[in-house]
Amino acid sequence: MSDSHERALKALERRGRLRALQPRSGIDFSSNDYLGLAASPELAEAVAAALDRGVAIGAGGSRLLRGNDPEHEVLEAEAAAFFGAEGCLYFGGGFLANYALFSTLPARGDLVVHDALIHASVIDGMRAGKAAIASAAHNDAESFETAIRQWRAAGGTGRPWIAVESLYSMDGDQAPLTDLVAIARRHDGVLVVDEAHATGVLGPDGRGLAHALEGSSDVISLHTCGKALGVSGALLLAPRAMRDFLVNRARPFIYATAPSPLMAAAVRAALGLVRTGPGRRQRLAKLVAFAGRELERSCGIAPSGSHIQPVVLGADERAVSVAKALVAEGFDVRAVRPPTVPEGTARLRISLTLNAGEDATARMLDTLATILARVPA
Repeated sequence: MSDSHERALKALERRGRLRALQPRSGIDFSSNDYLGLAASPELAEAVAAALDRGVAIGAGGSRLLRGNDPEHEVLEAEAAAFFGAEGCLYFGGGFLANYALFSTLPARGDLVVHDALIHASVIDGMRAGKAAIASAAHNDAESFETAIRQWRAAGGTGRPWIAVESLYSMDGDQAPLTDLVAIARRHDGVLVVDEAHATGVLGPDGRGLAHALEGSSDVISLHTCGKALGVSGALLLAPRAMRDFLVNRARPFIYATAPSPLMAAAVRAALGLVRTGPGRRQRLAKLVAFAGRELERSCGIAPSGSHIQPVVLGADERAVSVAKALVAEGFDVRAVRPPTVPEGTARLRISLTLNAGEDATARMLDTLATILARVPA
């Protein structure tokens, strides 16, 4: 390792921001496996059945070479029908899909206005693209409108793109999608909605918070498969012309080995479980309501109302100390620090999943209250 890398790591350590991989331990309050599907017997059986019928594990090449497997195409057709879009493209992950989208579709002369708390994959994709970039205040529709108007007033003549998450991964709050799509349409723009943390959980049949907008010529959505669906990859839903443009121009799609055909089969099975089995969503909704009441009772903290509950602690050191204390008590809760979240908002990100029931949730929150009382602000 070079001296500069060593110095940089030591500087991160001094600031309390050195990252390291940690093994799984304790009861799950940190994963995105919201419906508890990742280790479910239903998905295990679906994968075994796919192997039995000869589905390949590896693709063997990019989709434009020999890697285009029938499982990819069947998944894309079924997903487009399920979510109500013209076209679908299956990527190996959500980061890759967002990077491909924002580095390819917005053109030179266009503007991408993104929520201030948008995911890093969108930020990196925009930076690699050709369009101008502007940030809007979090969940403030008027801020998006102002950014577009200022760009037009300065001579902008291209197309505006609005980039948001439907449910934010670190705050658990929802975007004002009705207002945002109206703004996009007033300015002949496109609304791009990352449904990563809503897919499978929210909306009719788990189709997400933007379900009523799917299929519109000015709306693109991204549904990741590695969270509530319990598998991996990402489904980019878009008008057919945009989907086909990505096939022809998106470097992360063209030059990457195709996702595993076996995983495509697993995603199909997960979508089937979500579509036909509302029981898991109903159990999670009940758990979210229970946890919200317990959080207010034990900690005096207002709930987010979703399966993502932040506990903002401010200082990096306090967030890390509280998380370590919870892990020592058998609860897998992780601290999230800048730059993932804004400066001064280091937090615990409590994730509610069907991997932990009401009893475990109540015990975790009571333990959290005790720890917060003894770890000073």
